This record gives sequence, structure tokens and C-alpha cells, in this order.
Amino acid sequence: MNKTVSNGNVVSLEYTVKLDNNEVIDTNVGKEPLTYTQGTNQIIPGVETAVEGMTVGQAKQAAVRPAQGYGERDPEALQEVPKDKLPPEIAVGTQLHGKDAQGRSVRPIVSAINDETVTLDFNHPLAGKTLYFDLKVLNID
Repeated sequence: MNKTVSNGNVVSLEYTVKLDNNEVIDTNVGKEPLTYTQGTNQIIPGVETAVEGMTVGQAKQAAVRPAQGYGERDPEALQEVPKDKLPPEIAVGTQLHGKDAQGRSVRPIVSAINDETVTLDFNHPLAGKTLYFDLKVLNID
């Protein structure tokens, strides 16, 4: 009997993820597989749900809505900071690296540059987007 993906299994996956416009934003095809433990929130919930019950060699497509992916965009995640607190070479679209007040790593994206301030977007870059996955189970342990 073929083993199926269920909670506690270590799963190796091949995937390609696209946006609405069919743009491929990530893939591991031809590279190292993504290996994770099913049911432990190591990957986005929508992919875990899609893979549940699959067998080795099985492939499927799954549309993952924001609530099961990287969440909806949060307007509260935009923050204005004084322009002089940032490097002068920043541009709209630049991703910055830093730490928040609790010492956690943050990677805001510059969304606007004004005369005195810069607007930083702390949302995940894929927040609010439906993601389209091509998934294939390579191994189940």
C-alpha cells in the first residue's frame, strides 16, 4: 500500500509557485527538494492542506488564497520614518534589513519617499496575493 502524506511525516516536495499573471516567482524543480514535517506549520497552511493525503510521485495544482498563504495586506503594517534615519541611496522597492524592538529580524520594503519621510511596508511581499502551486511529492518518511 502506498504511504500517504499525513501529520508527522517528513515530506520532500518539488514545487513551482506562480502569481495570477502566470509569472513564476519561485521553483525548486531541478534543485534540492523542499523537505518539511507535515502538520508542524513549517510551510504555509494552504500547501500543507493541498499535500495532505498525496502519495509519492503524485502531482497536483493548488490555488492558495491569502488567508492560507501569507495573509491579507495589513494597512497598519505601513510605517513612516524620518528620511535621515535611512541610507541616502534607498529607492522605492528597496528591501531593507533590520531588527524590531523585540530583536526579531524585519525586512520592510520602501513603498514611498517624501521630502522628510520614507514609508516602509512591513507586509510580507506576497501578502494579499493568491498563489498558484504545482506540487509533486518526491518522498514520504
